[in-house]
This record gives sequence, C-alpha cells and structure tokens, in this order.
Amino acid sequence: MSLKIYLLRHGETEYSQRGAYCGALDAGLTPEGHQMAQTFADAYRSIPWADVYVSPMKRAIATAQPLCDALCMPMQMRDGLREISYGAWEDQELDYVRQRYEQDYLRWQTDPAWNPPTGGETAIQIAARALPVITEIESGYKTGDVLVVSHKATIRIVLCSLLGIDVGRYRDRINAPAASVSIVKFGPYGPMLEVLGDRSYMPGHLRERAGT
Repeated sequence: MSLKIYLLRHGETEYSQRGAYCGALDAGLTPEGHQMAQTFADAYRSIPWADVYVSPMKRAIATAQPLCDALCMPMQMRDGLREISYGAWEDQELDYVRQRYEQDYLRWQTDPAWNPPTGGETAIQIAARALPVITEIESGYKTGDVLVVSHKATIRIVLCSLLGIDVGRYRDRINAPAASVSIVKFGPYGPMLEVLGDRSYMPGHLRERAGT
C-alpha cells in the first residue's frame, strides 16, 4: 500500500463564478459551492481517511466541513495551503487588470514563477510555503489516504513541483476546476499523478457551472 494525497480545490465562490481575482480575499462559497462540498463528502466518505489538511481560508474550510462532520475528523490547518495573493488585482476582473496593470500582467503571463501580480506572490513563493506541507504529510504517513483542501493556483503549483514541471507553466499545463479532485500516489519512484481535475462525482448541473 502507498500514500495517496487527494488534492481538492474548494467549491465555487462568487469570484470564480464571475471570473474576478480572489486570492487573499477570504471569500465564502456560493450555494452551489456548498452543494459541491456536500456532494464530495457523500461520494468520498467511504475512504478510510488518515488525515485532512486544510487551508485556513473560509472557502476551503467550508469545502472540507461536510466530510469532516460526517466522519468526526478534525482539520489540520496549514497556512502554506493558502491561495496566491493577487495583490492589487484582488476583487478585479481581467479586463480591468489588463488595462490598469498592463506591463505587470504581461510579465506575469510570460513567467509567473518569478513575476507576481502587482504586489502579490510568485509561483516560487507559493511553492516554498506549500511544498513543506506535502513533505510533512509524506513524513507522517508512509501509507494511507490523506485529503488536502486548497486552492486553484496553489494546487496547480504543487502538482507541477511534484511532477517535475516548471512552476512557471502552472497556468498552461494544469487545470483545477472548482471542487475538482487530483490524486497523487507516492511510490518507490516518486510521485505519480493518477487523477487530474476530476469532477465526475458531481451531478451534471454542478459540473456545467460556468466560470469555475
């Protein structure tokens, strides 16, 4: 038996629905986002979870809550799992950011590993705080199933780091829709991606939500 880490992105928020930048903003879930969280709990509660690690942001906690309540499991909060900070772009939509912060936006698009959103974080900085959480899990659990509830950019950067993909390409190589699950198995040759961005456990009306 191997260690498997399930990386779950939080459910839908108002910002993911309308396509605005929300990183450091502590947004809650929409009603549909809460439905996604409950549907995940219903679909995955039979797994013998060893532990649940959660970003301390409201949208991540609310996504983990139904499963943890059903199984009477505590959440292990880790600041390293927080979402990217978008700095001055927070709460703004794409067209505004492109016009108001054109040069910063172009640099970020070209290589977000080293170029942050205006006043925000780089992918390198996110990897530096998120990967120690993965290392902690690897050290604590040689086998078993561990759930990590985090955010779109953070999950994509973690996956790139684990799979040997340049973190500067996280926006081009990996997708993580709202409430999607990606699974990495840790074997004798290192991490292997088994599932990426799966939402097949959801009913169609949730999978088809725009802007997620």
